Amino acid sequence: MMTTDKIFILLAMILYLLGMVAIGIFFNKKANESTDNYFLGGRTLGPWITAMSAEASDMSGWLMMGLPGVAYWCGLASAVQTAIGLAVGTYLNWLLISKRLRRYSTVFDDSITLPEFFSKRFGEKKPVILIISSLFILIFFTVYAASCLVTFGKLFSALFNVKYIPMMILGAVIVLIYTFMGGFLAESVSDFFQAIVMVIALIAIVSISIYKAGGVAAMTENLKQIPGFLEFFASANPVTDSSGVQQVVNNAPVFGEKLPGSAIAVLSALAWGLGYFGMPQVLLRFMAIRKESELNRSRRIAIIWVTISMACAVFIGIIGRDLLPTTLLTASQSENIFILLSIKLLPSFLAGLVMAGILAAAMSSSDSYLLIAASAFAKNIYHSVVKKDATDKQVMRMSKITLVVITLIAIVISLNENSVIFKIVSFAWAGFGATFGPLVLFSLFWKKTTRAGAIAGMLSGGISVFVWKLGISKLGGIFTVYELLPSFIISCIFIAVVSLFTEKPSAETIKKIEIANTK
Repeated sequence: MMTTDKIFILLAMILYLLGMVAIGIFFNKKANESTDNYFLGGRTLGPWITAMSAEASDMSGWLMMGLPGVAYWCGLASAVQTAIGLAVGTYLNWLLISKRLRRYSTVFDDSITLPEFFSKRFGEKKPVILIISSLFILIFFTVYAASCLVTFGKLFSALFNVKYIPMMILGAVIVLIYTFMGGFLAESVSDFFQAIVMVIALIAIVSISIYKAGGVAAMTENLKQIPGFLEFFASANPVTDSSGVQQVVNNAPVFGEKLPGSAIAVLSALAWGLGYFGMPQVLLRFMAIRKESELNRSRRIAIIWVTISMACAVFIGIIGRDLLPTTLLTASQSENIFILLSIKLLPSFLAGLVMAGILAAAMSSSDSYLLIAASAFAKNIYHSVVKKDATDKQVMRMSKITLVVITLIAIVISLNENSVIFKIVSFAWAGFGATFGPLVLFSLFWKKTTRAGAIAGMLSGGISVFVWKLGISKLGGIFTVYELLPSFIISCIFIAVVSLFTEKPSAETIKKIEIANTK
C-alpha cells in the first residue's frame, strides 16, 4: 500500500504526464497536415524552442541519472572530463554547423530529414546513401530509445518499489502515445518545457544538498578521505565482491588505492564532444528553425543551459556520495542518486515535480529518437525506395507503424534492469558521431567530397564502432580508448581518400554548393 508521500509524488508526476499528452493533442491537427509538418514542424521553430529542445532531446535520462551515477561511483575525473568534452562539442556544433546546415538543407531541395539531405547533397540517382544512413539511424536510435526506457523503469521501480519491467513498458506506451499524435512540433514544444523542468530540478537539488551537507567546505573535507575521488586526473576505486557490490565496513564504503589517470582516459572523455557533429536529433533543430539569423541567439541559450545542467548533474553525484555513502552499492544502483536525494530532501509533492524532471529528460529524448527513426524508414526507405508514389497519408501511416515496431524492439533491449544507462548511451553516441559526424563536416565544408567518399565514410565509421567496441578494445592499452575517437578518424580518412580518387561532384551539385555558400 502506498504512503501519503508516495501518493503526492505520483500525483505530481501524473499531472506532468497529462500536460505532455495535452501538448500532443494540441498539435495533432497541424502535425498531421503533411509529412513536412510531422517530421520537421514546417521549419517554424523559434530560437528558444530550437535551443532548448535540441539540448533536452540530446541529454536524455543520461543527464539526470547516468552522469550523476558516474560521479557517485568513481568521483570527479571521468564525469567532469566528459562534461567538458560535451560542452565544447555543443558550442562548436552550434558555431560551425547550425547556419550552414540550415542553409544547405533548403538549397538542396528543401530536405526535411538528415538522410534525405545527404542523398540530395551528393546528387544520388540510386538511393544508396539514403538507405545506408536510414539503416544506421534505425539501429542506433533503437539502442538510444532503449536507454530512455531503462530510465523509466529504474525511476518508477525505485520510487514505488514495484517491478522494473511493467514500469519500463508503461513509460514506452506514454511516449509512444504523444509522439504518435503531435510529431515534431509537439516533441519540440514539449522538449522546451522539459528543458526548463530539468534545469530547475537540477539546481534545486544541488542547492538543498549543499545546505544539508553543511556547505561545500564540509563536503569537500569528507570526500577527501576517499582516494582519488576529488582528483581531476585520478579516479576512486570502489572495492566490490564478485557480483559487483561494493563492500561496506563499519558503515563506510570500502575503496582501494586510487586509479591513476591516463592520457587515454582523458582523450576518451573529451572525445564525447565529437559526437555532436553527427547527432540527428540536434541537427534537425538546425534545419527546423524559421530563420538562420536566429541561430546566434539559440547558440547562446544552448551553451548556457548545457553548462549549468551538466555542472549540476556532476555535483549531485559528488555530494550524493557524501550524504548517502552506503546506500547505492553497484554501478547500476548509483544512477538512482538523483532520485534518492529528491525523495529525502524535498516535500513529497515537490519531489514528484523533481521526479518529473527525470521523466522530462527521458521523454524529451525518447520521443526524438522514435520520431527520427520512424522518419528514416517511412520517408527515406518506404517512400523513396519501396513505394515512390505513396501519398502523404500513406507515409504517415507507415511512420506510425514503424514507431510501434521500434518501440517493441527497444523494450526487448531494455528488459535487463541492471543495464547501466551511461554505457548504453555511450555506444549509441559513438555510433552516430562516427557514422554521421565526419560526413556532416565534409559535406558542408569540402565541396570536393564525392558520393563514393560519403558512402565509404559512413560505412567505415559505423562499422568501426562495432569492431572497436566488441573486438579491438579487448586488446587493452591504447586500444581501450573510447570507440568514437578512432572511428571518427577512420571515417574522415575514408571520406578524404576515396573522394580524391573517385568521380568528382556534378556541375549542378557544385552550383548548389556555391549558392548555399553565398547566401
